[in-house]
Amino acid sequence: MTAPTVPLGRAARRRWGGLSAAAVLWVVLYQANLALWTWLLGDIAGVDLHTRAGDSVLFFVYDTTKIALLLTGIIFIVTVLRSFMSVERTRALLGGRREGLGNVAASGLGVVTPFCSCSAVPAFIGFVAAGVPLGVTLSFLIASPLVNEVAIVLLFGLFGWQITAIYIGAGLVVATVAGYVLGRLGLERWVEPFVFETRLRGKVIDPSAGLTWDDRLQMGREEVATILRKIWPYLLVGIGLGAVIHGWVPADWFATHANGPLGVPIAVGVGVPLYSNAAGVLPLVEALHAKGMPMGTVLAFMMSVVALSLPEMILLRRVLKPQLIATFVAVVATSIVIIGYGFNLIL
Repeated sequence: MTAPTVPLGRAARRRWGGLSAAAVLWVVLYQANLALWTWLLGDIAGVDLHTRAGDSVLFFVYDTTKIALLLTGIIFIVTVLRSFMSVERTRALLGGRREGLGNVAASGLGVVTPFCSCSAVPAFIGFVAAGVPLGVTLSFLIASPLVNEVAIVLLFGLFGWQITAIYIGAGLVVATVAGYVLGRLGLERWVEPFVFETRLRGKVIDPSAGLTWDDRLQMGREEVATILRKIWPYLLVGIGLGAVIHGWVPADWFATHANGPLGVPIAVGVGVPLYSNAAGVLPLVEALHAKGMPMGTVLAFMMSVVALSLPEMILLRRVLKPQLIATFVAVVATSIVIIGYGFNLIL
């Protein structure tokens, strides 16, 4: 006896209705994330969120939820989209002679996506999995936290349009050039193989094969589950570390020691392990500048904090091998040091 068939119209309504409901739920959770955790921790659990410990706990649960939601949404959408195009075709379209333009476009995309360094990781994973050239994707990973509308507005308010314009130009140059250089090094061998695989019901498939909408949505769900299962320990460790060091920089000590000829590399070296977005680090940047630190050194510190972070490296470790992560950090940090010395010469 065969199972009763569901009429096509009813099946389609069920599919798109369920997908629409999931999308609405995602948006609600993402928008209410901070308010929800502030209410649960502050009002219900009685945690004092104004203390260092309370702020770290709030930072951990809020950021973990935010990045998990971003992973879920971006990986699902990118997987469904890539089911229409093979990895080889995507690389052919975006690579080769167009790769330099791809780096510029990816840097521009980063400007309009106000992610911190860890929040940009889900999009990075999705782009790499879709076959976008690695160097192009790395340009996005650098530009998104480094140059975005939040950083632009806050910088303008604190330092005026000249400093803001120089910072924007320098940030785009760092993202574009560093991504292009990394792309030219042929580092794809240091990306974990599972990122490039397209699977449906546990089997690797060719996305160019005939797939139904149900197949494509199933692929998206399976890819989300696979990525979350592989990355969640790194997610918790990375964000946990970020919560511990969140907001930690002894401003007086830093202003004293990050001066002189080695001030820029010291500032970058201190900034890389820290974890913050532009909004979180700019008050410290203003305080350091007020204490007499050169503008180039201050902006290099800001760039290193928002573009590179130890929690970001921990998250990336699940999809990138240590050799690629080390190369990425070295190229970007060196670029920021050069930019910092350049700022000090002209400002």
